[in-house]
Amino acid sequence: MFDSHSFSTKKKKKSYFYNKKLTLNIKILGSNSASPAHGRHPSSQMLELDNSFYMIDCGEGTQFRLIENHLSYQKIEAIFISHLHGDHYLGLIGLLTTMSMNNREKKLDIIAPKGLKEIVDVQCLYSKTILRFPIEFHVIDTLSNQKIWENELMEVFSIPLVHKIETSGFLFKEKPKKRNIIKEKIQLLNIAVEDIIAIKNGADFTDKNGQLHSYESLTYQPHIPKIYAYCSDTEYSEAIIPIVSEIDLLYHEATFMDVHKARAAETKHSTSVQAATIAQKSNVKNLLIGHYSSRYENLDGLLDEAKGVFINTKLALEGDWYSV
Repeated sequence: MFDSHSFSTKKKKKSYFYNKKLTLNIKILGSNSASPAHGRHPSSQMLELDNSFYMIDCGEGTQFRLIENHLSYQKIEAIFISHLHGDHYLGLIGLLTTMSMNNREKKLDIIAPKGLKEIVDVQCLYSKTILRFPIEFHVIDTLSNQKIWENELMEVFSIPLVHKIETSGFLFKEKPKKRNIIKEKIQLLNIAVEDIIAIKNGADFTDKNGQLHSYESLTYQPHIPKIYAYCSDTEYSEAIIPIVSEIDLLYHEATFMDVHKARAAETKHSTSVQAATIAQKSNVKNLLIGHYSSRYENLDGLLDEAKGVFINTKLALEGDWYSV
């Protein structure tokens, strides 16, 4: 299922957390390219999985988008920066200093191509800023597809992209969850607490009558892990197809309409038709396009072109959640 939601402040919490156990969610904070225009802002997204939050790119003004969308910057566990063009990271130093001024102590992981640590260090140096929380920088090899970060919930892999500078996309892969025990079975079979723990870890269970009950018969099948790929600035490149093949949701930049494909090639960006072609050839389930050129106030043309190639396409609209 591919669903997008626009939540009012009053409805957001109930609607959003109703879905969280079943879905991986993407919040669009910024969807424009290069600079703000037409009420759109530079690139940024928030990924939520099991009430844990991760930022993808951090364009200028991202902390204002967080406030407007009632999202806590203190809950962010990691920030993934695709490349060092300003519209993808210039909001970072402001966000970091705000976190510090509001007494963040928890470590923050920042995953990015080389150079970002030096940029942050020099800004802190000349402003005499001492951050109150530790940052661990993880440098991406932008030429390879490899695991670059993980925690107990997911693994993240790099996606080599082709742009004017070193650029990496990100593949977010949810880790399989353990099967949940069927509550009615606990009472029916008088299963003790220690046996519940063993069953959750894959053990079979023998009841007081000596009857063996298999692990599978005592537990629910967990939902199938979700996969989301974020492909920021890149020219058309079929090299990413094996990496994003058959995933649940692909975000692919679509800076230009097809009529401006020469400009796309010149700037090493993609058109809406090219983004949709990648989705179609990759057999992904759904496509989300964004990173719109400021020349387009109305985005209908971009969407129509993409849907002409790949019908399961949506626009990345700021303020919306997209549930996978």
